[in-house]
Amino acid sequence: MDVRNFATSLLVIFAVTLFSCTTDENKKESVDSGKAMNQDEKVTIYDVEQGIRENIERMTTEGDGYFNFNKDTTDLSLKLVRVHTEYLSVLGPNKFFACVDLATESGDVYDVDFFMDGTKEDMEVTRTDVHKLNGKPFYTWKQAKDKTWFTVPVKAASNDLLGVVEGTDEFIFTYKVDLPVIDKPSNIWIPIAQSDEYQALEITRLESPGSHRVIEDPDYGNSIYFLELAPEHSEKSIVIEYKVERKEKSPYEEAEPDFDQHLGSTPYLPVGDRFATIANDVIANKQAKSELEKARALYDYVIDEVRYAKQGIYGTGDANYACDSKSGNCTEFHSLFISLARSANIPSRFAVGAAIPSERDEGGVDGYHCWAEFYAEGKWWPVDISEANKYSALATYYFGHHPANRIEFTRGRELSPDPLPQSGPINFLAYPVMEVNGEPTTVKTTFTFKRNKTNS
Repeated sequence: MDVRNFATSLLVIFAVTLFSCTTDENKKESVDSGKAMNQDEKVTIYDVEQGIRENIERMTTEGDGYFNFNKDTTDLSLKLVRVHTEYLSVLGPNKFFACVDLATESGDVYDVDFFMDGTKEDMEVTRTDVHKLNGKPFYTWKQAKDKTWFTVPVKAASNDLLGVVEGTDEFIFTYKVDLPVIDKPSNIWIPIAQSDEYQALEITRLESPGSHRVIEDPDYGNSIYFLELAPEHSEKSIVIEYKVERKEKSPYEEAEPDFDQHLGSTPYLPVGDRFATIANDVIANKQAKSELEKARALYDYVIDEVRYAKQGIYGTGDANYACDSKSGNCTEFHSLFISLARSANIPSRFAVGAAIPSERDEGGVDGYHCWAEFYAEGKWWPVDISEANKYSALATYYFGHHPANRIEFTRGRELSPDPLPQSGPINFLAYPVMEVNGEPTTVKTTFTFKRNKTNS
């Protein structure tokens, strides 16, 4: 059964049961199903939402802008990300349940269960339990023979999330281009991945025909391998091999970020008009106040509304197409998010590279992959919405994290290197851009990898 459906079903049962304490440490809370019929029908789910929001707002004010929480021996300073409105519940007379996501400055997201007592006008938190960290549970719910519910610790929740390598990863990545038959003067632009705080790269092999040089995209600082080709270079190969040491990415600071650059409108990333209307409606509906809450509301909207499907004109990263078709690949997911976020005055940006398979140590890589980042709480927060859409269990993880098993090629859209292709600025640079006598042409590109097996 889907986790969300299970949880929803469970809370429906909670709505007709009443929590009671037990002495068994593995049965910290249980529900007396026989008392549930007396619950106050005047208290609505909306009232429960206002109650938990008021409690968190009060505690955040008392904590000088942070929701302060103690977990075991660790003191946590947290910011509200979202209230799980789908899990809110009236448990019985004057007893309520809420589930909330709260994030640390480093991007770790805690899923916290709150139990409240009180009335419609005045609810007080009586118990707080950390249920999950970055989507991984510390406990689950089970039903006893007497029909009461209790929590059971999850002793060894796996760190091997689907498709995700946490911590660090090391591998050899090979970018290979097989040139077509060339009958006229041609040019080709190929991304060169660069080292940064999260990836250390060394080019260990570089093979190419023709005259070549490295040029730069002045707007985003991308490095690009530019080659001038002639008929004698037909059907030859260009190979760039990297030794990669990659770290898992979490929210990070950047000196003097250019907000104007990451708030502007482009042909594929329009800002305002219907995107502003959608963003404002989504944010208002979720009662989102902080930039972090607003971004999470838009993130969830894209997950819920867009279907991952390689059909139509997918792959261009056109936010208008994504908004109309409600489908696409990673470029559509993140383009729609960026247009919505910028329309809500949240700086956002695009990056593209490749995701390295986690379940094997060598072989092919299935094309490029892209992702996004948004700015909130003084940091850039990484998100991967298309992966969160495909694997709902990872939706919390991918709001604030990019795994270690990937390589980034370039950042930004509408790249304008010198020389510029005759077709104009480059929409985004993952696969090569090739022109034969000024006309765009496709070129076969393959990615392969081999993981360092000593990497833990």
